[in-house]
Amino acid sequence: MTYRDAVRSALREILRTNPRAFLMGEDVGRYGGSFACSKGLLEEFGAERVRDTPLAESTFLGAGIGAALGGMRPIVELMTVNFSLLALDQVVNNAATLRHMSGGQVSVPLVVRMATGGGRQLAAQHSHSLEGWYAHVPGIRVAVPATPADARGMLLAAMREPDPIFLFEPAVLYPTEGEVDETAGPGDLRHACVRRPGRDMTLVAYGAAVPKALAAADLLAEDGVDAEVIDVRVLRPLDVPALLASVGRTRRAIVVDEAWRTGSFAAEIAATLAEQAFYDLDAPVGRVCGAEVPMPYPKHLEDAALPQPAGIAAAARALVGRRG
Repeated sequence: MTYRDAVRSALREILRTNPRAFLMGEDVGRYGGSFACSKGLLEEFGAERVRDTPLAESTFLGAGIGAALGGMRPIVELMTVNFSLLALDQVVNNAATLRHMSGGQVSVPLVVRMATGGGRQLAAQHSHSLEGWYAHVPGIRVAVPATPADARGMLLAAMREPDPIFLFEPAVLYPTEGEVDETAGPGDLRHACVRRPGRDMTLVAYGAAVPKALAAADLLAEDGVDAEVIDVRVLRPLDVPALLASVGRTRRAIVVDEAWRTGSFAAEIAATLAEQAFYDLDAPVGRVCGAEVPMPYPKHLEDAALPQPAGIAAAARALVGRRG
């Protein structure tokens, strides 16, 4: 099943089984979603359950917050992470704070989905990885599914949470395929996952960087370097014990992040490892991040701006060859 089909499978199950659930966002209805994740759902469930919205992210995310406060279970789709910045006030000052500011009297059971990242030649206004910005905000949970199975399972799990869940779907992964059990229940919204065990070093990644880290691990294996690959999956709250356990085994780590290096979530992971695993490390924690430029449109420049398996493998070889 493709990643987009896995998302659609979860949406269909949610709308079929939860009468309080509805989907809203730009082009989610008649058009079937900008990435075809909601194709056919309008015809199946009707316009009350699958609602097209105006191009006004702050307004319809605010409407989703209000609906959640009123007892509904809205799923709000923001077309891309770049456009979501127009609704950041609703996220930081409302969705994330209302439980705290009400002394626990109200909750906001809201699910927000959006496409993130580059690799599709959509240039600088549609292609950045800004999920780390959201992970900075207390009061929300931030997850980035990297596989079709997680895309389905995490969305199902999000609908059971009492507080806001933000799911960032790497747009470049929508056509990718993977095994999905449609009889499986909700997935894991709390723990990182070891995608590949190893003994010589750890590659920490999330989202679209996960398949690149796995490809880099294949390249490293040709040189006799056994790399472990950790899929972080959930950025907030971060599964620190899983990271510490991996580094405790391998004693070296590189964090792969398609976002800009300065102020990146990779920096948060690196600082956490430096603080809590200092005596387990045989070398400084490395980072392989996106170039600090607005995303270029030409494919060769876009490829150069994003981490690639060869560059990740080169950084890993340098780290493994470095004495502690």
